[in-house]
Amino acid sequence: MLRFWVRRGVDGFRIDASAVLVDDPLLRDDPPNPDFDDKTPPPDKFKRIFTDARPETMTCLEDMRAVIDEFPDRVVLGEVQGGPDRIGRFYGEKRPRFHLPLNFILLERSWDVATLVGALDEYLNKLPDGASPNWILGSHDRNRVATKVGIEQARVAAMLHLTLPGTAIYHAGDEIGVPDANIPPHLVQDPFEKRVPGYGMNRDPERSPMRWDASEKAGFTSGEPWMPFAGRIAERNVEVQRGDKHSMLSLYRRLLALRQSEPALLTGRYEPLRNQGDVLLFKRVSDSQQLLVALNTGNRAQSVKICAPAAILLSTHLDRDAETVESEFQLRPAEGVILT
Repeated sequence: MLRFWVRRGVDGFRIDASAVLVDDPLLRDDPPNPDFDDKTPPPDKFKRIFTDARPETMTCLEDMRAVIDEFPDRVVLGEVQGGPDRIGRFYGEKRPRFHLPLNFILLERSWDVATLVGALDEYLNKLPDGASPNWILGSHDRNRVATKVGIEQARVAAMLHLTLPGTAIYHAGDEIGVPDANIPPHLVQDPFEKRVPGYGMNRDPERSPMRWDASEKAGFTSGEPWMPFAGRIAERNVEVQRGDKHSMLSLYRRLLALRQSEPALLTGRYEPLRNQGDVLLFKRVSDSQQLLVALNTGNRAQSVKICAPAAILLSTHLDRDAETVESEFQLRPAEGVILT
């Protein structure tokens, strides 16, 4: 089946729930979770000892990867839950497994500078030799970034996401700042929420339809969409943001263009710097270029000290192009800049 679809032209596959592809051959029961109580979702009632990341599953993933490797320029991604130590196993050991075991650390950790700095360092330092990093900023299973951190910080998150080394993956609608939708109970579609309601497991809010224009159906359909649109369609749609040079969509397009044109962002190494207050700082360094990324994760203005004057390549506010800053400069609340 993999060969069938690759021969038809697909670029690769995303393997869902990749750690639980094969059950225990002996069909043993998982032991109870000692931390389970009446507030814990029923799926967490047991510790997944016999049903998670079994050797047979790893062999299955290795065999799938071997098929993909028969074809040039294809990729296989895998949904892997857990921390950096666990993610590393899914790159492979004696035989390769996934090109990219999906890394949700930016969505799982709280949005403050100390937590973010620690999360970036932990993940990058625990990657196996030769492994390519990846970063998930949006997912059909997690709250949207505009809801998680707020629309202002979502622009900072976009700059962080698209200046880190490796592959950046976001969810359709993140590039225009779509928040979670409000789903009334009678419109719930998610089987989790239907079967075990009341545990906050409903994933419908992040699955609301994409908004292409400001019309009643947002350019998504002429019929009835499967669930409501998230709010403020008039300003958070592709058509209106395409014409606004300061919009979220314009920021994404500028960041994506820089990823393709700047050597330090294409192939440069990541060099962390000590944060200054709420400002997260790091460098991307190639043989021909050095860029500094400064991200204000707080909601007050911050003063930043650097070694020498520099030029702003891009601000998340999209209004400081080519501005020269001295060895100490100001970041506005929830502003990020790329300096060269």
